[in-house]
Amino acid sequence: MQAKRNGRDYLVLAGKGLIMGAADGMPGVSGGTIAFITGIYQELIHSIKLCGPEALRILFKQGLLDAFKYINGSFLVTLFAGIIVSVISLSRVVVYLLDTYPELLWSFFFGLILAGTWSVIRHVDKWNWTLFVTFLAGSAVAYSLTMITPVAIEPRPLYFFLSGMLAICAMILPGISGAFILLLLGMYGPVMLAIKEFQFSLLALFACGCAIGLLSFSHFLDWMFSKHKNLTFALLGGFMFGSLNKVWPWKQTIESTIDRHGKEISLLERNISPQAFESLTGQPSYLLFALGLMLLGIALVIFMELMNKSSDKS
Repeated sequence: MQAKRNGRDYLVLAGKGLIMGAADGMPGVSGGTIAFITGIYQELIHSIKLCGPEALRILFKQGLLDAFKYINGSFLVTLFAGIIVSVISLSRVVVYLLDTYPELLWSFFFGLILAGTWSVIRHVDKWNWTLFVTFLAGSAVAYSLTMITPVAIEPRPLYFFLSGMLAICAMILPGISGAFILLLLGMYGPVMLAIKEFQFSLLALFACGCAIGLLSFSHFLDWMFSKHKNLTFALLGGFMFGSLNKVWPWKQTIESTIDRHGKEISLLERNISPQAFESLTGQPSYLLFALGLMLLGIALVIFMELMNKSSDKS
């Protein structure tokens, strides 16, 4: 499960972490989707699963170096360093683009996730009715989540811990966005504000919740991949396909609210055509640019698939 890497490979791995961090900052895109597309998903889940009691036993009996090797530490440190750097820096760019050119940004991720769905389900060895129903069930669950109206709450310290536990489980599931789960819980704004203003006490609570949720959920996912591989691929592919409802570029806001900074936050939206978007909002749909970015997202997935195949052969 642990791949051999050289310096260039670790640089590429850090880049994958950067993309995962940027994706996790968007309510609708999952870092787990990026991990799967880039070919590191199963290694990530298995490595996280190893960070348990056995790793502690090795740490105390054999030392830090052996424990670090046991958990595939170089992989985890490099990847999470990229994610953290991205969340602190690159996510600001993503938030800016989301505010300024949302149609174009959503178009790119729509193409990315659409092709990513194919990337996942192509790993199913042989389809049958059970796997097809599982795919449909995963699609229905993800679609239903995108239709839930977010709540508005007054954030408390305990909420940061609990929301971290829930959001991290979604972040490592392809197709289910951790940022969107935070939005549903009413914690997306408070968490992003804590990151922006370096509120370390709240971020520590959030990080503790993430750590506990990640260690617990990774055991279940690793077991699913080892015992029910085809079923897991079908379910994850369904999650990604159902999440496309959230990342459709052209939307009409039906219900909104104003946050404490005076910014309008959409609570309920419906997908519309590019032509309807222009007539209802009076804003350009950027249709040609959007289609180009969708194709770019699809091409990027195909390129990464080819890169993963060539690295597997070498």
